[in-house]
Order: sequence, then structure tokens, then C-alpha cells
Amino acid sequence: MKLHRLFPRLTPQDLIFWSLSSGAIVMSYFLYPAGDFVSVIGSVVGVTALIYIAKGVVMGQFLSLAFCLFYGIYSLFFAYYGESVTYLGMSAPAAIFSIISWLRNPYRDSGRVKVSRLSLGRVMLTVMVCVPVTVLFYFILRVLGTAQLAVSTFSIATSFLAAALSFQRSSFFALAYAVNDVVLILLWGGEYLRDPSVLPVIVCFASFLFNDIRTFLSWQRLHREQED
Repeated sequence: MKLHRLFPRLTPQDLIFWSLSSGAIVMSYFLYPAGDFVSVIGSVVGVTALIYIAKGVVMGQFLSLAFCLFYGIYSLFFAYYGESVTYLGMSAPAAIFSIISWLRNPYRDSGRVKVSRLSLGRVMLTVMVCVPVTVLFYFILRVLGTAQLAVSTFSIATSFLAAALSFQRSSFFALAYAVNDVVLILLWGGEYLRDPSVLPVIVCFASFLFNDIRTFLSWQRLHREQED
């Protein structure tokens, strides 16, 4: 694949959104400099991934894979085993499958992925598979003594839906991730009451929420353009 397809030119709007999101994360760190700056680096990688994913470019999935590995390991230190299991055992492999799916389904010679419109049957099948997966992980997380078990379990469900829809190249994966962002803001908000140094992580997912909504709107536009 040609380099310019992996790293397409970012528009001024892309750069503004990236700068605002990354700047907010870095600034939140300096409010509590005793925290781990590694979390800031990982968060910026995640924001960068979303900028490219919004454009329908596979490089976003490569960066998303890097973020999944970072976040899954980071969550272990706070006994959020649900997040570790989700991101290391589900989101990271899902990112790999999405990379393969996106590379195999380009839109003409644009370097962007071909957006898919899912049938009602595919949507129902995805939801039906999500239910037993969530139940299974609930019992696994309970055995592991996961902090905030109910919230972590709901995070499993939303993450699974988002990953499955991303693999299927549906624009609605971004909405599923947006819901997951809200869940994670609540999850880390509880940790913030005990350890304010996790503020950059909360700001990270607040930035993700904003960018995931933008991604959904961008993919809706891409879909209309590809159908014309």
C-alpha cells in the first residue's frame, strides 16, 4: 500500500480537532503532575487513531491496536480487569480483524474503506451474539474481583458491539463506541474520587466521545458519497 494512503493529508479541521483533544489531555496531566505521563502518551495515540478512523483510513485501526494494548495493561494497575480483558482479549484482536477487513474492502482507489450497510438480519445476529458474550464475561469478571463490576460488564457489551460493527464496516460502530466512552467516563470518574491523577484518562475518553460522534457523522457522509 502506498504511503499516502496510510497517512492521507489531514485537513485544517482534522488538525484543529486533534490539537484540541490532545491539548486537553496534556493540560489535564499538569493539573496532577504526580500522575503517570505514559497514560498521556497512550491517550494521544488513541485520539490520533480516531482522527484517521473518522476518515475511513486503515492507519486508524493500526493506531487503535496500539492504544488497546496500552490501555489494557494500564487498567490492570487499577484492578479494572474488565477493561483489561476487553481491550487485550477482545478490542485488540478486533482491531486486527478490522485491519484485514478494511484492507480487503477499499473504496476504489481512494485509500478509504468501503462503508457497508448492514441488513436487519446481520444487526440482529450481532446483538444476539453480544448477549451470551456479556453474560460469560460477567461471571469471569466477578471471579476476578473486578472493581465496579456492573459498569465493567456494560463496558464489555458496548465494546463488543462496537468491535463487531467496526469489523463489518458499519458507520454505527462509532455510536457504539460513543456509548462505551460514556461508560468509561463513569468508570474512571469513580476512580478519580480516590486518585485524582487519573484525570488525563477521563479527559481522554471525553475527547473520544466527541471524536466518535464526529466519526459517525463523517462515515454517514462517506456512505452517501460512495453511493452516488
